[in-house]
Amino acid sequence: MELKETRLDSAVVYDGNFISVRKDNALMPDGSIRSREYIAHPGAVAVLALLDNGNLLMERQFRYAPQREFIEIPAGKIDPGEDVLLCAQRELLEETGYVAAEWTHLTTAWPCIGYADEQIIYFLARNLTYQGHKLDDGEFLEVFELSLAEAMEWIRQGKINDSKTIVGMFWLEKTLKGWE
Repeated sequence: MELKETRLDSAVVYDGNFISVRKDNALMPDGSIRSREYIAHPGAVAVLALLDNGNLLMERQFRYAPQREFIEIPAGKIDPGEDVLLCAQRELLEETGYVAAEWTHLTTAWPCIGYADEQIIYFLARNLTYQGHKLDDGEFLEVFELSLAEAMEWIRQGKINDSKTIVGMFWLEKTLKGWE
């Protein structure tokens, strides 16, 4: 069964600082034409930063759209033409003040497939060394340590409910256990 929808044309409805909203006309598998609206996003990286003591570097940050604070792993958008590993390294340093000697790609996930083309590329960072914060202008967050066991419990309790962080924690747990 053919499922592919083929873009016929595309228009930018809104063009912001890093996202745009698009409206396309697409040819459906049955030959009909339908409108498709979505958010075009440059993609992002997320870092599971594992300290030598086994704890993770976590962030507490206010997020404007939902108007509340979240507990998250370090993450950030990919700049145009930027290598994803270099982006992960940049984000880790900017947000936590740490650099890592060892980097492992874990996975790529698509968090909002119904209305956005965003993908998040996950990395595990180890052998960390503190060098000092370099937050972006207008970025405010608190960095703290949390054990993986406690992070998993916080997910169960609903204290961690950011989807990128939940995905990252489950990948990290399975990776560290060797996918038993």
